[in-house]
Amino acid sequence: MVERLRGFLFGSRARHGAIFTLVLYALLIAIGFVYLHPLLFMFVTSIKSPNDLLNPMVQWVPTEFYPGNYLKAFRVLNYVNTLLASVLISVIPSLLQTFVASLVGYGLARYRFWGKPIVLLLLLATFIIPPQNTVIPQMLTYRDMGLLGNPLALILPALMGQGFRSAIFVLIFYQNFLSLPKVLEESARLDGASDVRIFFTVAMPAALPAYIVSFIFSVVWYWNETFLTVIFLEGGTTTLPMQLSKFVQAYENLYPPGVVNVFDRLNEAVKMSGTFLNILPLLVMYFILQRWFVESVERSGVTGE
Repeated sequence: MVERLRGFLFGSRARHGAIFTLVLYALLIAIGFVYLHPLLFMFVTSIKSPNDLLNPMVQWVPTEFYPGNYLKAFRVLNYVNTLLASVLISVIPSLLQTFVASLVGYGLARYRFWGKPIVLLLLLATFIIPPQNTVIPQMLTYRDMGLLGNPLALILPALMGQGFRSAIFVLIFYQNFLSLPKVLEESARLDGASDVRIFFTVAMPAALPAYIVSFIFSVVWYWNETFLTVIFLEGGTTTLPMQLSKFVQAYENLYPPGVVNVFDRLNEAVKMSGTFLNILPLLVMYFILQRWFVESVERSGVTGE
């Protein structure tokens, strides 16, 4: 009896005990709460009514669900138009960037040519040098080409392999294609396949996890990038993060101070609603692709060893 109790509490060679499991779950819940706390606080605050905001007794459980904050934030953000613009300047460059990075990574990993170390060195330099150091020449170039304020200012660099953080995606594909067995390519060549066909029929399917990881990270980085996006798109296209940065001014234009009643004044709940609407598309994308994303990270990490 004592041995069974000891095995239940402390485990054995075949399984962990109850104490270890409890400590493990407590640790995971604590870490998860640290990451989720800002998001939970944002959502709970965004659904509070003005009365709940003024009531110090109401913290985590509002007395009612109040959608008015979201309706105001929806109007202030001009949500439909800015959402479509955000999707345009994040998804299209990400698709192009992921494909071009895979082409470059495949070429670096599978072919030998003169100057390859120099190319890799320059590639690392583009990742190490902060974009703030090169933004002025880029801006002047885009101005001369008439691209400022146009989504092409983000799409064309992605097509040329110079999108946001393209170097890290090239390195992901480079490492992934290095682990691809050469016997697969040799077999395809014996069957008469060309280099282009080998890339599309052998290399691309084998690198599917790298494609998923690169695409998701690329979308998130394009979506959240505000410094370069504002410089290249200001005066033309307005994205959700750009509109969110002007949230207070836009709100006061719709609801002028001294004209609206106390319930329509800008408060913390409306700001939280605007912030939550800004990250909502990314959360939806993550929940939809969660299973493939986790599996892809695991597989790309294994093949990268």
